[in-house]
Parts: sequence; structure tokens; C-alpha cells
Amino acid sequence: MIPKRDKQAAGQRLLSAFRAAGAVEIAPDILLPAESLLDLYGEDIRARAYVTADPIRGEMMLRPDFTVPVVQAHMENGAEPARYCYLGEVFRKQDMGETRPENPRDSEYLQAGFELFTRDPGADAEVFALFHRLLAPYGLSAETGDMGLLLDAVRGLPLTAPRRDALLHHIWRPGRFQRLLARFSAPVPPRDFPDTGAPWAGLRDEAEMQARIARLCDDMGVAPLPGIWSERLAQLFALRAPAPAAIARLRDLARDMPAIGKAVARIEARFAAIEARGIAPEQIVFEASHGRATMEYYDGFTFSFRAGHTGWPPVASGGRYDALTRVLGKGREIPAIGGIIRAGLIAEMEAI
Repeated sequence: MIPKRDKQAAGQRLLSAFRAAGAVEIAPDILLPAESLLDLYGEDIRARAYVTADPIRGEMMLRPDFTVPVVQAHMENGAEPARYCYLGEVFRKQDMGETRPENPRDSEYLQAGFELFTRDPGADAEVFALFHRLLAPYGLSAETGDMGLLLDAVRGLPLTAPRRDALLHHIWRPGRFQRLLARFSAPVPPRDFPDTGAPWAGLRDEAEMQARIARLCDDMGVAPLPGIWSERLAQLFALRAPAPAAIARLRDLARDMPAIGKAVARIEARFAAIEARGIAPEQIVFEASHGRATMEYYDGFTFSFRAGHTGWPPVASGGRYDALTRVLGKGREIPAIGGIIRAGLIAEMEAI
């Protein structure tokens, strides 16, 4: 067991490095309103977050991560460009499975983070290079992805708007996404909605139920998605290779999936910018589905750094979340990217 003082010491070193990179330290509250967090993260976060009830403030949540409160603070009164850093605890329940591991992961752990709000197109490379430099002594493997690539691929499917929106909504939930895709790839079985004259019952009112029935009836006349598109999606989502090989494969896929063309060009330019900062793309893995199992607000570049220890989460992770600033901006928006490093895991590696 690593003493807390060692974790704090590792965190303070990281915080100092982020300050040296031009960031201003920020300290969001630990107890946050649950409603806004659930709206942004999705209800799935409830299973892993610590939620409590306050008699005055209502449902509250122990801070599950820093990004949302940092974005809220910046969008209220921050200038641009802006760099922020922080150090503090976040709280997540850990799924132990059927057997409790010998060394369970912490439910309260220390994060040191860096967030960059800027319109500079080189921001992705800047943040990745900063994390790469800080973590270089630990021999970690670097992995990247781009959620925008997958979102563009889904937007390019020959589907009706409601079906496309449903897939986009569940893209961060691979199981649900795959079930929906299979359903949309098969003929819709006929359904009958007779008018029985019985009174309406349930949480939805009559107008909502009638609208739902109308959507189901419209959907019955929709032709199934041709199987070739599911095959192309499967090839894209399964792509994992060192960056140069991944880019070559993405170019091939873009010939059959024109909707991903701009994303492929963006990914290629990003790796060129990373290489210009002295980092060899051959040493970075690009995984198309990287980021699908993380926070739902990532909508572009994602990255992580992993150690080779079984059962460890990523030592560091992050990504781009432009859409989140639009949601929280109250009329303003600005491109943004950030990431976190688990200070406790740094302390553990230093103790080995």
C-alpha cells in the first residue's frame, strides 16, 4: 500500500510541471449537483458515482472527474486561450466482479490534470506531447483514437435521421450500439397498434404515446441497412495498429466510406504535428475504437498511456471535448482538450 503522502508528492510534481506549461491552478468543489452531471455523462455514471441527497440542494454527487466543473468555471468567466491545472481526489465505485481482487483499485484516487481552451489547431499535439514528456521516464505505451472518426462514419450511413440519431446516441455503449445496428440491418417485423378505446395509462401522456406509435409505424416502412455497411463499420471499429500502418488502412477505408475522409486527413495532420515535436508515430498505437468506453463528452482526439501491469487502469488519459463547451457555454463555445494523470499509479511505479 502506497502512503498518501507519496501519492501527494507525485501529484505535486505533476502540478508543478503543468504550471510550468503555462496553466493556472483551479480547485473545483468536491460535492457537485448530480442533475447536471447526469445530463452530461449519461445515467450510466450513476452506477459508478457516489450520490447523496441534500435537504436543500437536492441530489448531489462526489466529484467523478474534473473536466465538467472546470469547463463550467471557464465558460462562466474565462478568457481565451486558457490553460488550467488541478490536483485533487475523484470518486468512483470499482467493479470487483464475482471475486474481490487481492489488491483492489482505490475508489478515491488522486488526479493531476491539465485542460487547454484554444482555437489553435496544434492543441492536440501540444497536450499529447506534454503528457508524453512527463511520462517518458516510466516506459508506458501510448494509444490514441478519434471519436470524431466514428461519429462521422455513423453520420455517413444511408439511414433515416431517427435511426442515425439512435446509433449516434449509443456509440459510447458498444453492446447497445451493435444490437441497434443488427436491428436496423434486418427487415422490420409488422406490428399492429389497434385503437381499443381503453384509457391511456403510464408515465407518458396520450400525445407522447401517439407520437411514439407514429414513429414506430413510420419505421416499419424503412428498408434495412445493406449488410456491406455493417461490414465496413466492423472493419473500421476493429482497426488497431501503429500510427503509420493505421493511417494507410484508414485511407483505404475512406474510399468506401467517403464520410470519414475529413477525419482521416485530420488524424494524418495530427500525427505529423506530433512527429514535429520529436515523437515517433511508429511508437504510438492508433485504435479506432479508443475512447468508446470512456466519458461520453469526448468527441475528437483521445489518448491514453498504459503500464504493463495486469488489472491497472490507464496511468493517464484524455481527449477533446468541443461539444461539451457548447452545452455549457450559454451561447459561447471554444475548442478544448485535456487530460489527467493518476498520481497514485505514478507513486506505485516509483516504489517498484
